[in-house]
Amino acid sequence: MPIKKSLANWFLSLAYSLLFCVQTLHIAFASEVVSFPSLYDNTHLTAYLSQPVGSGPFPTVVLLHGCGGSNNINGIKSIYASWAKLLNDNGMATLIVDSAGSRNLGATCVKGKNRIRMYRERPFDAYGALGYLQSLDIIQPDKVGLLGWSQGGGVTLLSIVTESFARPVPAPDHDFAVAAVFYPALCNDRMQSRPFTKRDPHSWSTKIPLLVLFGAADNWTRPEPCQAFIEEVQERGSPVSIVFIQTLITVLMGQARS
Repeated sequence: MPIKKSLANWFLSLAYSLLFCVQTLHIAFASEVVSFPSLYDNTHLTAYLSQPVGSGPFPTVVLLHGCGGSNNINGIKSIYASWAKLLNDNGMATLIVDSAGSRNLGATCVKGKNRIRMYRERPFDAYGALGYLQSLDIIQPDKVGLLGWSQGGGVTLLSIVTESFARPVPAPDHDFAVAAVFYPALCNDRMQSRPFTKRDPHSWSTKIPLLVLFGAADNWTRPEPCQAFIEEVQERGSPVSIVFIQTLITVLMGQARS
């Protein structure tokens, strides 16, 4: 079942509004540096929490960076700062999780043990972030979403799948309410089946509404396998949708992958 058109349209309207601000040299964005443990070996995670004007409690979005990490020498990369600020301006708190920096890793965009490590451990970061946020009075515990780019998109898929390896036992009272991903890695049936998940081939499912956004001409992460995968998942009744756009993804792409 596709997700509600209103959700997809709202998310796309936010994305299109970034066409110009992501290209600015400086994003006026204030955040608080926080820390909490990953659910993987209690790895100490650094993250950046920001909130809208008001006293809350707020709906919140967890941001999962791409393979290049969340930060550069100037601080939080503009793509993530831009999204956080835009979400704040629309009444939502945000938490940018620095999975790479917290592990003293640089970019993990090429094949190797560090990239494997990130896919293995980062879903536990996502649920560590959920638990941390739900402990805060300023956060609405039943309204926490997940937003991932590239590698972070693949991590999102590994996190929200039914019977996720990373989901705590017992499960939280409130799981992620919604998820969205830009050009996700691992978006195909082979990488979303055993041994990478607990699902048999052609059985991936989720109860969490998921929106996948792709550039039709993407030549880094080819959209065709993901499209086939998402359409098959949709036919099995999961609340997922995939949307293809042109210029937008091209503009956002390089900043999240660098």
